[in-house]
This record gives sequence, C-alpha cells and structure tokens, in this order.
Amino acid sequence: MTEDANGQYSDTAGRAVLETIRAYGVDAVFGIPGTHNLELYRPLADLGIRAITNRHEQGSGYGADGWAQQTGLPGVVITTSGPGLQNAMSAIGTAFCESRPMIVLSPGVPLGAEFADVGTLHETKDATAMVGAIAEWSRRVTSAADAVEAVHDAFTLFRTGRPRPVHIEIPLDVLEAAADVPAEARRPRAMPPRASGDPERLAEAARLLAGAERPVIVAGGGATDAAHAVTAIAERLGAPVLTTLNGKGVVDERHPLSLGSNLRLAAARAVAEDADVLLVIGSKLGEAELWAPRLEARGAVVRIDVSPAQLDKNLTAAVGLLGDAAATAAALLALLTADELVSDDRAPRDLTADRAAIEAETRDTAPETVALAEIIADALPADAIVAGDSSQIVYMALGSVLRSPRPHGLLYTPTYATLGYGLPAAIGARVAQTEHPVVTVIGDGALMFCVNELMTAVEQRLDVTVVCVDNGGYAEIRQNEVDRGMAPIGVDLVQPDWAALATAFGATGRRVDEYDDIAPAIQEAIAAGGVQLVHVPMHTAPMYTGPNTAPKRQD
Repeated sequence: MTEDANGQYSDTAGRAVLETIRAYGVDAVFGIPGTHNLELYRPLADLGIRAITNRHEQGSGYGADGWAQQTGLPGVVITTSGPGLQNAMSAIGTAFCESRPMIVLSPGVPLGAEFADVGTLHETKDATAMVGAIAEWSRRVTSAADAVEAVHDAFTLFRTGRPRPVHIEIPLDVLEAAADVPAEARRPRAMPPRASGDPERLAEAARLLAGAERPVIVAGGGATDAAHAVTAIAERLGAPVLTTLNGKGVVDERHPLSLGSNLRLAAARAVAEDADVLLVIGSKLGEAELWAPRLEARGAVVRIDVSPAQLDKNLTAAVGLLGDAAATAAALLALLTADELVSDDRAPRDLTADRAAIEAETRDTAPETVALAEIIADALPADAIVAGDSSQIVYMALGSVLRSPRPHGLLYTPTYATLGYGLPAAIGARVAQTEHPVVTVIGDGALMFCVNELMTAVEQRLDVTVVCVDNGGYAEIRQNEVDRGMAPIGVDLVQPDWAALATAFGATGRRVDEYDDIAPAIQEAIAAGGVQLVHVPMHTAPMYTGPNTAPKRQD
C-alpha cells in the first residue's frame, strides 16, 4: 500500500468501510467532519457518496432516519469521537425505539489507550458501552477486516431481523492505517431468503381468519414493506384496517377499508377490540401508540412479526407467525385465496358508524388544533412527504386527519416522542428523492430544537417547506401543570420573529395573520421552491365549538 506526499495511506480502514457501505447502495451520509474522523470523509467524493453536513449531530441522526425511510436502506451517520458521538445519542435512541435501520460510524481512542484517562482530545470513558446501552449493538473493532465484517453484519440484521441502530467504533490508529481487506470482501453479500412463517401455523391462521365474521387488521411499522399483501388480505376478508403512526399508509388511507392511524382514540381501539379475529402485523402494540395501557382484544389474535420477542408482547397471540412481514403476509394471502377458503364476493364490513365515531372523537379531543390541521392537510399536495415532530399539531391532529396514500408519507417518532426531529428528517427525505414535495409541520417549541438545520437545507439547495405552528411554547405541558394545580412554569416561551429568522438563514419567511391566508401561504411556499418557512400563530385557527371531553395525554 503506497503513501501520499503527506504520509497518508491511499487505502485505509476508513475507505474499506465506506466502500463496503457504498456497495450496498448507500449514496449519502450525514454528519460533521472532526479532527478524528477525517479518514471516514476522505473517500466520500471518490466513492460517489454525498456528504450532508448538519449543524448538530442530532440533526445528522434524524436526517439519516428521514433518508432511510425513503430509500429502504440504512441511514449512515459519521460522528467524531467524544462529544460528536454523544450529540447523536438522541437520534440513536429514537432509531432503536422506532425500529429504524441506522449505522453510526465513529473513531475511538487508539488500541491500547482504552480507559487511560490521560486527558487526550475528546477522551471518553467507554464510548462503545455508552452507545451499546441504547443501540441494538455497538462494537469496537480491532482491524479494518473487523470493521468491514461489522458492516456486513449490520446489513444482515436489517434484512433478517428487527431493524435497529448499530454503532461501529474504529480506533484511530486502525482507522488511519492501511487496510488489508481484499476487494471481494468489500462486496455485498447475498442475503438469506426472507422467512415466511411456519406452514402449519400459517394454515391455522388462515382457517381462523377465513371463519371470522368480524376480522380486523392492525398494521404497525414492521408492516411497511408488506403494503400490497396487507391490502389484498383486507380486501379478501372485507376487514377494516387500523394502523399505528409508524404503520401509517400501509393501506392507502383513502381506501374504503382504512380507518387510519387512529389507535390513540378509544373509538378506533374499540373496532380492534371487538374483532372476533384480530390480525396484528409488525407492531408491539405499545402504550405510546395506543395512549392506553394495552389493547384488550376479545377474540382470537394472530400476530406476524420478525422478532420472536414481539409475538406475545402486550397481547398474547393464539397463533404467532415468526417471519418477515411481507413474505409472511404474502404466504397467508396465498392460503386465503386458494381453494376458495374465502369467497371472492365476501362483502366488506360497513364502516360508516365506526368512521363517524373516530372522526367525532378526533375533533372533540382538540377542536382548534384539529381544525387547523385540516386546513394544513388540505393545502398539501396529495403525494407530499410530511415530517412531523412531537408537537400538538401532529400528535393531536395531523396524524389523524392527514390521509397518507403510502407508507413513510408521514415521518414521525411516536414512541421516543423527541423534539427537533421534523426539520432534519425532512432534509433527509428530500436528499433521498425529488419526486415528492417535502414539508415539515412542527411546533414553535420543537423548531427551536433544530432551527439551525435551516442552514443545512439552504446550503444543500433543497426544496423544503417548514410550517411552524406557534402556540406560544410548550402548550400541553402548560396544561399538564395546570391540571396538577401548579402555576405554569418554564412553558411560555419568548418567540423570535420567525419569518425574519428564516430570511436571515437565506430561506424565505412568511407570516400568516389571517385564517383565510393559511392554505394559500402554504401552497405558494411549496410552489416557489427552495427553503420556505410559513409561520402560523394558533390565533389564526378557526374555532370549533363542539365538546372537549376526551382525556388529555399525559407526557
């Protein structure tokens, strides 16, 4: 291996790792260059990998997540050692809780210098253990070959198991040294076939579903690759479909059998709980999605999941099908269509009353917020990708009223419920594709967590529209304090001039002061292109005078 004029090797461990990642199809990485990670940046241009420099590593992680959801590949994050890696921890935790594929690459102290505590730059007690506490796995490698092997292991995990973030720490002396990794070792490996469930259990599940009078399907984030099969099963059975927010759009939400991503509502949960056979695909049915302790199913439960730990989690299955959601659902569909197990003319269930109850509860829960969300949703192109944040406008309203025609049309984090996700996730989604317009709808409090990423979007010359819904701070937490008999503290936030702030970043800022101007302002922003910010104070929302008796969310 030759050295250049500065004594640097032309083929380092850093190049071997990135070359392997590129071979699997990844063509963009998110991160911030630093003193210790430059050998991870050196090969990017040569390999045809686009480098997105965020203004904070948390934004790098959320950008990588938005990119991953549009491409089906793992998002890749490059951090420097110490604080750079620590800054990405919230994004790593999010990817773990929401089951998203992510590879985090970071340098580490040289071999033999572990736990030295001698005051070197970015010295960290145990970075691998730190990340390993919240990631699927974290490995400190000892050679370039080990690092490349870790990359292959990561892609195998994402193909065959529950996708979650992984971390590869490469000691600085390994990272910068010559890589003794042959070219063939850097090529993608053939992936094992996707497991499609045990045949006997599949037959038992098919018999249960075929004999059901009131079958219902619940689809989670693990079902996003199974959209075609899930839709076909629903149509075969005439079964209504409910999804989690992570599963939103698995069945086109304009489909007559879709009841949307409304499991937080009692009226929607009642549909699932009253089923005589409930088919759950790719969901752990967690409290954060349900807004209730658990789903109390009264009938038999069939579950499909790639993780054995999920088959009875939060709801015991009568029949558990261990396998990839798409492959297993396809196998189940084949049984339901064979030998006329289910007749072709089976009538779909009349969902008129169920849909009306769900829509009424949606409005009653947060009337002003829902009214505003309906205006925003109606203003968006039908094919828009919408990145949400843990803001009332999203989890109390937009998640219900937005009709997503496909999976990953709403980017969101219902379990980790982090602030500052929406804008960087929108950036990642835009980097991944230019076919669909990208909009982030985000509260003023959440936007302050990631407002620096406006500069990233401007620098990358992206078309991203930011709709900032301003309710004056942390409005729900303010109500939580009042409900506990507290005087509001720390929740009423001083606001910048949002339109002027966007303009200072090189974006275009717009302020909406009148109700009738909300939709036109959003539509004009999207049509204009570039980075746009539309500031919508809540006082512009139309008033809804219906009852507000639904319980408040406590978080």
